[in-house]
Amino acid sequence: MHILFYAPLKPLNHPHPSGDLVTATGLTDFLFSCGHMVSESSRLRARWIYTRPWLWPRLISDIQRIIRRAPQQKPDIFLTYHTYYKSPDLIGPTVTQKLNIPYVIFQGIYSTKKRRNLKTWPGFVLNRYALSKADHVFSNRSVDMINLKRLIPESRLSYIRPGIHPDHFQFDPEARSELRQKWKIGDIPVLVSAAMFRPGVKADGLEWVIRCSARLHQDGLRHQLIIVGDGLERNRLHRLAGDLIPNRVIFAGQTDRKHMYRWYSAGDVFVFPGIRETLGMVYLEAQSCGLPVVAFDNGGIPEVVQHGKTGFLTPSFDSSAFDSAVKTLLTNWELRLKMGQNAGQYVRTFHDLYQNYSSFESIIKAFIV
Repeated sequence: MHILFYAPLKPLNHPHPSGDLVTATGLTDFLFSCGHMVSESSRLRARWIYTRPWLWPRLISDIQRIIRRAPQQKPDIFLTYHTYYKSPDLIGPTVTQKLNIPYVIFQGIYSTKKRRNLKTWPGFVLNRYALSKADHVFSNRSVDMINLKRLIPESRLSYIRPGIHPDHFQFDPEARSELRQKWKIGDIPVLVSAAMFRPGVKADGLEWVIRCSARLHQDGLRHQLIIVGDGLERNRLHRLAGDLIPNRVIFAGQTDRKHMYRWYSAGDVFVFPGIRETLGMVYLEAQSCGLPVVAFDNGGIPEVVQHGKTGFLTPSFDSSAFDSAVKTLLTNWELRLKMGQNAGQYVRTFHDLYQNYSSFESIIKAFIV
């Protein structure tokens, strides 16, 4: 099967890592592994494109190029990853109509409240049009399924659990020993957090973790905080850590995802609030390595963390509840170990990418039989 692929929000191999990019790459890698040909039809970023007229000639040019090359490429299906009001798919509906091939969307999002704002109304309308034209829409968040059912018949909707390759994120005792010796911390419990240092909710989430760690130190709870990532907010976060808890935060820098298992293995608890987090693949990665999680009970995080079994989800911005959850796991090693074991088993049972995406493949193959 030859699949034309398009990601309106962020093209494949974009230099800035994110959960969206991880999911898109995992999806295309899975399709390749199944023997399908996947061609990235366009690398146009459609974020706020309806407010950026200088991008419109590129949009028209890409549509024309895709249609012109179709007789040679002979695509069987058009697959769009992640269309929503900020970056609606403006290519898929036109191309599939011209080529008369099935149109499939993975992670479509439909938010009716965006029609009430003049700034987001154009994106809402364009995204609604794309969703309505799709032959099938897949979602990896159950909350999005609720909204999608307001627009699309259930027969054209499918829920696919988010997934990773658990074998790529396994506990490594050698990495744990090596890193902890390097840090000279002995048996002190380690909190691990990871995110891009982007302005907004990512950096704000890391600030939340640093302040939480500082409060716990003030209460006499010894531990080490490791933060993996980098970005524009680096200096601000370094200054904050230096002011609040000097010598108790190690900034590991940006790390290739394939090496993240080492940092997870060196830690004891994964801590990141995930402010308005749409999903959060890092939670699956950390749990796969045997770390319990502490995060906010918001967004898509409950889709990937089992409260009370693989970690604790607290009310958003409730510092007392968040601190208490972290403290419980730091001071109760038996609970920490049990939750960590539960976390690893949970990911392997419910969030194995290959198992979950197999049903996705079966559905799209049926369109071309």
